[in-house]
Amino acid sequence: MSKPKITPLGDRVLVKQVDEDEQVKGGIIIPDSAKEKPQEAEVVALGTGKKDEDGNVIPFQVKKGDKVLISKYGGTEVKLDDVEYQLIREDDILGVIG
Repeated sequence: MSKPKITPLGDRVLVKQVDEDEQVKGGIIIPDSAKEKPQEAEVVALGTGKKDEDGNVIPFQVKKGDKVLISKYGGTEVKLDDVEYQLIREDDILGVIG
């Protein structure tokens, strides 16, 4: 994976959604437009960090390469070099997988 040309700011995290395998239920193929967005993603880049009231940087709880569960409706979708990323706040990360 090449390094994206986006550097998040503040407590934002750049993630790439993990593609789920196409599932066929009862022999019906579900088109991409009807599928829900996957909630599993991989952390690609971290911002500069959130600051507390004293100006100290609060460290991130995730690191680059972590597989995470993200909020279904959080963040902003970004497309760069035909790859779709999502720019989210660290608060929109629900948990780390594994």
